[in-house]
Amino acid sequence: MTRLRQMMLEELERRNYSPSTTRCYIRAVADLARYFHRSPEQLRPEHIREYQANLFRQRKLASSSVTQRLAALRFFFIKTLKKVWSVDQTPYPKRVHRLPTVLSQEEVALLIDSAPTPFYRLLLMTLYATGARCAEVARLKVSDIDSPRRVVHIQGGKGRRDRGVMLSPILLEALRGHWRRLKPKVWLFPGGVGIKSRSPSIPRPSGTLATLRRGGPASQKPCIRTRCATVSPRICSKPALISAPSRCC
Repeated sequence: MTRLRQMMLEELERRNYSPSTTRCYIRAVADLARYFHRSPEQLRPEHIREYQANLFRQRKLASSSVTQRLAALRFFFIKTLKKVWSVDQTPYPKRVHRLPTVLSQEEVALLIDSAPTPFYRLLLMTLYATGARCAEVARLKVSDIDSPRRVVHIQGGKGRRDRGVMLSPILLEALRGHWRRLKPKVWLFPGGVGIKSRSPSIPRPSGTLATLRRGGPASQKPCIRTRCATVSPRICSKPALISAPSRCC
């Protein structure tokens, strides 16, 4: 490990940055050094401007990806090297806001019905009904399901924030059936969710959600998160037919 990388890691640890943010920031600085074939300590603002233009012109990265890399470089130069950083010379790119693709009731039903096993089907139902992210579902514990209050407790979500989402009665019954089949003791989906663990305390399971995210076994892979994570869609009496969530914000 180089001296600069060790210094940057220490600065990130002092501020309690998440492991995923730490990895992204380290990769961004390493990519900058590879691009110019020199130590980032030797680079100046004009190099950053050239690198930023290259990210758009040659690599065709999205504005959010470029913003993330600029944030990493800004942290490196200001916090690690203690150098002056000019926002005017390295502006953050303007964000592009696009409307999400909202699935119809029939499309959601087809997506959930495409699951080959009840385990896969329950994963899709949980993702859709709670609006949780894949990594958040991977970390769900049995104790996170608060059936008396009809709430699912999301622990350590994006930004290390906890939150509660509504639990629909039909999803609750499906989760109870899942518990009766597998009898999970701690993790709600033990050993079956394909999300790499970011913490030593979280088991490293194998490939369910990762398979679905890559497009199989489900033939479609649209995003099924609701616009508001506090909305739990109603599940109709017809099998595998989920009604569209109402707007709440």
